[in-house]
Amino acid sequence: MNPDPENRFHLFVYGSLREPSIFESVCGLSFTLKPSQAREAHVLFAELAILNGYRRVSPDNVYFYAIPEASAKVEGFLIYDVPAEALREIDRYEGKLYERDSVPVNTANGQVQAYAYLGSPRTMKKKFGDRFHVNLIHELWLRKRIERFFETHTRPGEHSMDADIERRAHRELLGTTERDLVVSHLGHAAVSDYFLEHELDRPVPSIRHLFSNPTAQPYVHKYIVLVVKQVLLNQFEWNLYHRFRFELDRLCPSKRYFTRAGSLLIALRMINFNRSSVELVLRRCLETLPCDGTYDLIDYIKYAVQAADTIFDARVAQSEISILRHNLQPGLVPMGAELELSNLGFRAVHKEAQAQDPVFDGFRYFSDFALDVLCWKLGGYIDDHSDVQRPDKRGFLELAPGRLNIVGELSKPVTADPWILNQLIRETAAFFPVQPHSLHLSFQLRRRQIGRQTVLPLSFVKCLFVLGGGTQLLQNGRLWISRMGYDEIQRNQYGEELVFARTSKRRSRMGDRWLDEEPATSYPSFIHQYKFIRLDPRANYEPLIMALKGIQLSINPGDYLTAEQLAGSRRLRNEYEELKEWAARPEAISRRTKGRFLDAIYDGLMHEAHRRPFHRLHYIDWALGAIDLQIRLFNKEFEEDTIQPPPVPYRPTYPYFSDNSPKQDDPSP
Repeated sequence: MNPDPENRFHLFVYGSLREPSIFESVCGLSFTLKPSQAREAHVLFAELAILNGYRRVSPDNVYFYAIPEASAKVEGFLIYDVPAEALREIDRYEGKLYERDSVPVNTANGQVQAYAYLGSPRTMKKKFGDRFHVNLIHELWLRKRIERFFETHTRPGEHSMDADIERRAHRELLGTTERDLVVSHLGHAAVSDYFLEHELDRPVPSIRHLFSNPTAQPYVHKYIVLVVKQVLLNQFEWNLYHRFRFELDRLCPSKRYFTRAGSLLIALRMINFNRSSVELVLRRCLETLPCDGTYDLIDYIKYAVQAADTIFDARVAQSEISILRHNLQPGLVPMGAELELSNLGFRAVHKEAQAQDPVFDGFRYFSDFALDVLCWKLGGYIDDHSDVQRPDKRGFLELAPGRLNIVGELSKPVTADPWILNQLIRETAAFFPVQPHSLHLSFQLRRRQIGRQTVLPLSFVKCLFVLGGGTQLLQNGRLWISRMGYDEIQRNQYGEELVFARTSKRRSRMGDRWLDEEPATSYPSFIHQYKFIRLDPRANYEPLIMALKGIQLSINPGDYLTAEQLAGSRRLRNEYEELKEWAARPEAISRRTKGRFLDAIYDGLMHEAHRRPFHRLHYIDWALGAIDLQIRLFNKEFEEDTIQPPPVPYRPTYPYFSDNSPKQDDPSP
């Protein structure tokens, strides 16, 4: 329908034309949301509006298209009184993939009939294929454009195997840039070719200056080994993620979680179970490319990329996918984990001890070797508990799968499956040649839980310390709780407090810059994080994860114990003193306390799915039995005839370390 030259029309915009400067460059007119500024002849008035019955997609990740979908809606602007001449200019700008049609749009002042440029399903199907509306296609299209960038900027025109390996090596060194492009723009904002090239066209980092640095020389070969091993893991995960995407998506179908969790877990298992092959690759790498300053970082990464192609076995990958499929225990509560590793233990953040790490020098050169980029799939960075970002800081190696951006504080929950989370913790801790230190487990709060949290009972706090607080025997045969004994979770920055558990916000997406209202996917979620747990790669954390989830659902605990809580409550101060005394000289958990603790866990797990259990009953029964067994093993240490002085200064007392879960055996690849 051609507009009458004498008339003006209302226009609904939802893509690039939402930006007033782009709208003005197309038709010579601008628009504003403020009526007082719409009095000039070239400025039109607009307001927020919603188009129901359509969904916004971007198959090429460049332009947006609105396609019919009954239950969806598209947010945008309704621009009033657009002249017919301006509309003709917009017709030419939109091109052949759009059809201008009259549709009803909803505004704050009611429904208005307006023109909108809608995607033609017939034309889009011809250009983008049958699945142009599926988010996977959007991601593949964006990644294809990124791949094309490396083909044209790294040894352009060459089609040799060495050129392909070098391109993949360069791509490894821009892993976080590619991640940020996908996270911040996929299905949310278009990526122009100019912006894509600007973001990816960055210099390759070099380590040549470290070979002549006498302070760094003793550690260079250790970092190179870590780089090569990390690239092997990344390449394994890449192969899994792209060759078995369909199978992995069926196992972990929800996009609200970290989409690489399944492929990352399988890649870790394949690397950890094939230590001999991996060690051979690392040894041959140092023999072929000695650490004498002749070779640079890109050369070691190229070696790792080529080695990964040699040792990756698709048959083993299929077997691991089968193991994953048969051991899943999906739940409804989104969960995450943060692991802290350090060869210095609790002294990693003490300035006087930070330089005493003989292996990695407290990870001082972590960024120099681009490990902050290479470890992005594991959310790796260096944490010195100072909240100050600097490239050469020392501290813990902290790993948090699902952390998407450290500076932007973007993250996604890893999974809702306790088995997957437990396996990911164990395999991640086993992958790095660094001593494990502590573990933080986080559980997303439901909307009705926010603002209604309670203080966890002291008796339950003791039970949780028994399950995961690092119980140890001293030389004199006396038990203690190491996480309390070393003052690891006690702070004095704002007055003494116990950092046992904290509630905080998390965001998984960046908001829309043009709309005042952010899409639902960018809303922050609240998580409750437990920070009291000792990390041990032999531990089975599945019962503890189930215990914390059950407690979270039944009691809804909040922060414990903040400086404000202690300053405002004498009862909590007395509890804190009692807890410190108990941690130094523990006593057995009473039968009554254990019964109440198990009852609370049972109540939460039995009401996970709207007053019904979500896990299978036999799995809940196994978890309760494993928790009960761990507490009974702890209590057994207080029988006089069982306490014997150990021959070494410290050793774990009762393993929560055995994996007795009722699952299939995991055959080694």
